[in-house]
Amino acid sequence: MSSVLVPDIRQACVEPRHIDGEPERVRRIRAQAAERFQALGWPTTRLEEWKYTSLVPLAAIDWKTDERQPEGQDPALPFGDRPVAELTFVNGRLHTNRSALANEHPGIRILPIREAMETESFGQHFARYADYERHALTALNTALWQDGAYVEIAPGTAVEGFIHLLYVGDGNAGHPVMSHHRNLIVAGRGCQITVIESFSGKGTYFTNTVTEIVAGDGAVVDHYKFENESIEAFHIGTVQVHQERSSNVTSRTIATGGGLVRNEINVALTGEGATLSMEGLFVLSGRQHVDNHTLIDHVAPHCDSLELFKGILDGNARGIFDGRIIVEPDAVKTSSRQTNRNLLLSETAVVDSKPSLEIHNDDVKCNHGSTIGQLDEEALFYLRARGIGEEEARNLLVYAFASETVERMKIDVVRENAGRALFSRMPRLKAEGRGQKAEGGLR
Repeated sequence: MSSVLVPDIRQACVEPRHIDGEPERVRRIRAQAAERFQALGWPTTRLEEWKYTSLVPLAAIDWKTDERQPEGQDPALPFGDRPVAELTFVNGRLHTNRSALANEHPGIRILPIREAMETESFGQHFARYADYERHALTALNTALWQDGAYVEIAPGTAVEGFIHLLYVGDGNAGHPVMSHHRNLIVAGRGCQITVIESFSGKGTYFTNTVTEIVAGDGAVVDHYKFENESIEAFHIGTVQVHQERSSNVTSRTIATGGGLVRNEINVALTGEGATLSMEGLFVLSGRQHVDNHTLIDHVAPHCDSLELFKGILDGNARGIFDGRIIVEPDAVKTSSRQTNRNLLLSETAVVDSKPSLEIHNDDVKCNHGSTIGQLDEEALFYLRARGIGEEEARNLLVYAFASETVERMKIDVVRENAGRALFSRMPRLKAEGRGQKAEGGLR
């Protein structure tokens, strides 16, 4: 099989990717995004939004896209046969599509996004919410996206179970591989849907993904993101949510993998009475660097948002929480709470926490806060006094700190899978921290 190799990211953006049969509007958007990335360049720490994260290690690598059609056995599926529909992508290309049965339902349409470009809903929503004019990595994705998922749920349709999107990076292709996934999820008026995105892989590779979610009037949308990339991998992920009147969106992000990771979640509550619950958990060790950047924009009145991010760090790991809530002038009767809690398990782990509120009217109820601490020595002593070993006691306390996020997951198989993955990582935290303590980190 032959590969189509892109020799340089900036050069790739001069001539953006084209897919056979693309509508003219998509070609135009690609070209505009390519120009914006070339104008913006790679984000640097001189920018306030990137002050804690340097992309120098990422930009120094000669990334190439791999256009080979994936072959071989299916990648390991974390949820088995439980999803009602599932799409699997390897290095940015569709590998397996298990959506046939779901698509037989008149209210559900799940397609590779390359096949959805002629639909009316795609034309109405694609690239409308994720801002490629201001954000360089979104521009890069918009210019170069290869494939992804298009999910459309008709008004009034309740999807039983969940839709799973699995992305696998393979860094053993003979050259450093970059993958650009693009997803569009449109939830119609009064519908209910749960979508899970999972990321995993092996070797050194670069994942750049953008997911746009549109929650129509009264829609209930649950979105989960499990980021468990290879420890040598780079991951830049953007989730952009647009909420209309009385919609209810739950966003949960769990990050345990990757060497350098940036997770962005941006939500605009544009319809009156919309509600948002946003939760995040990052568990890091060794030299991992994970940057969580969130923006909640209260545009309409009578909207509620609740945000909770937790971090657990060991070794030389560095975590960032940069959360911003904006309450616009017309967004009266807003209720918003933002909390960041962090647990440091070593003296060399670092957390930068920056919760912030920007309020433009007086008729609101808003608060924010942040805490950084270590394991409770009294609780540890209590457990050890009852015959529990030091490592087991330590892991129990760490798991108790993290379990608040896991236990609120509504779907049993998802909650169980997340709990197992988290608990299986506990014994390795201290060992990895000691083993890599002397190594330099990705800063």
